[in-house]
Amino acid sequence: MADETDVPSIAVLGSINMDLVTTTERRPAPGETVLGTGFAMVPGGKGSNQAIAARRAGGAVRFLGAVGDDVFAAELRRALTDAAVDVERLRTVDGPSGVAAIVVDGGGENSIIVVGGANARMTELADADLAVLADADILLCQLEIPIDTVVAAARHARANGTTVLLNPSPARDLPAELWANVDVAVVNSGEAEQLGAALDPVPHVVVTRGADGATYRGPDGAEFTQPSPRVDVVDTTGAGDTFTGALAAAWHRGPAYALAWAGTAGALATTKLGASTSIPTEHEIRAALPAK
Repeated sequence: MADETDVPSIAVLGSINMDLVTTTERRPAPGETVLGTGFAMVPGGKGSNQAIAARRAGGAVRFLGAVGDDVFAAELRRALTDAAVDVERLRTVDGPSGVAAIVVDGGGENSIIVVGGANARMTELADADLAVLADADILLCQLEIPIDTVVAAARHARANGTTVLLNPSPARDLPAELWANVDVAVVNSGEAEQLGAALDPVPHVVVTRGADGATYRGPDGAEFTQPSPRVDVVDTTGAGDTFTGALAAAWHRGPAYALAWAGTAGALATTKLGASTSIPTEHEIRAALPAK
C-alpha cells in the first residue's frame, strides 16, 4: 500500500458520459422555454470525472467502464487517455454511450439528467477486471452503473486488501453487503441526510458542503471541518467529482491532508465551465493549497 512518498494506485469503476452542457441566465420552470447563452459537449460521467481528477491530483489510475459504438465513444475514450488514465479495461458495447443533459444557470448552479446507455451494460466483471481491483491501493466507485457490479467489485477489493472508497451518488437504498465492504464514503450534505443511519457502519465518512467546506468523521470518534477556499464560481458541475478523485489520490497521507487537498481541488474546479475540462492539475492544487 502507498505511503506519503508513493504514487497511489487507484482503480476507478464507474460511468463515462458525454455531457451536453447548456448555459442560461436561469433554469426553466416546468413547461417554460428560456433562451440559452451557450452550448458545449464535454466528456463527463462521475466515474470518468473522478478518474481524471485522481490522475491529475497525483494518482496512478486505471479505469473500468464501458462506452457504446456511437459517435461519442472515441472522444470519451480520448478524454481519459489524454489525462494519462489507463483505459485497458474500458470496454466497447453495442448501442449508445452514456449521455448527461446539463443546464447551468447564471449563478453557476446546475440541473442534470443522465441517460446511462453503455454504463448500464457494466453487469459483469472479467477476471482481468478483478485482477486490477486486487492490485490497486484504492477502489473508487459511484452508483451510475449497476449496483450488483459495484457490490461484487467492493467485495473482491476488500478481500484483497484494497481500500474501498464509495461515492454513493445518486443516493439510494443500498445492500448491506456493500456498506459492509466500504472503508470511506464521500457524500454531499443532501446525500448524507438521505442516507442517514446507513452511513453509521462506514469507518470514514466525508461530507462535502459546497462553499462551507467538508466535514470528516472517523472510526475513533475523530471529527473535524475543513474550510473551502474562496473562489469566483463559474460552474459547479464536476466539483464534487473533482473533490472525490483528489481525495482518493491523497488518502494515503491521512484524512486531514486529504480533505485539504480535495477541498482545494474541488474549489478550483468551480472556476471553469464543464466537468472534466475544469479539473485542476496537481501543480495547481499545490499552489492554491491553504498554508498550514
